[in-house]
Amino acid sequence: MQTTDRPPLHLPTAPTARTATIGRKTGETDVQVSIGLDGTGQCNAKTGIPFLDHMLHQISSHGMFDLEVQATGDIEIDDHHTNEDVGITLGMALGQALGDRKGITRFGHFLAPLDEALVQVVLDFSGRPHLSYGLEIPTQRVGTYDTQLVREFFVAIVNHSQMTLHIRQLDGINSHHIIEATFKAFARALRMATEVDPRRAGLIPSSKGVI
Repeated sequence: MQTTDRPPLHLPTAPTARTATIGRKTGETDVQVSIGLDGTGQCNAKTGIPFLDHMLHQISSHGMFDLEVQATGDIEIDDHHTNEDVGITLGMALGQALGDRKGITRFGHFLAPLDEALVQVVLDFSGRPHLSYGLEIPTQRVGTYDTQLVREFFVAIVNHSQMTLHIRQLDGINSHHIIEATFKAFARALRMATEVDPRRAGLIPSSKGVI
């Protein structure tokens, strides 16, 4: 019987611990974020902004990420700096947890309803930050939260995680419903994009070989 010596077959392997902890301190805020991409949806969010905490819980719960966010800031002025810096630090943590982005699905999309509201989110961990924002939120505030800060939060995440993000509102008249549907859709799209593709494990998900 003839035998043929062949080199061993090295199959790509999936990434291991995909976690990150980032601290960011400025003259206006002090933010600490820890994230585990392969978690169970455990969340501890204390930003001093109750509505933002509620939305961070949506990202964690529906994305199945373990997330801890602790923030203090100059909320006696307004929520802008803290809201933006939480987005910046979360974006940085996402980028660090993904590393070189080997093996990820890369693209994600979801269409989330919440009563009369319907929001579509499509994203790509492309390495090219871009936000296309299509929400029309009818009121200036939800509780004490300035609804203009929704866009600022996503701008911050996009720029510091290097993702392309499209948000489209298909329906909705209630501000709370529109925003919450957006965060739920974002969470599910994020989960899809960051999950490991078993056929591409260990490989960069780009025809160029780099993101």
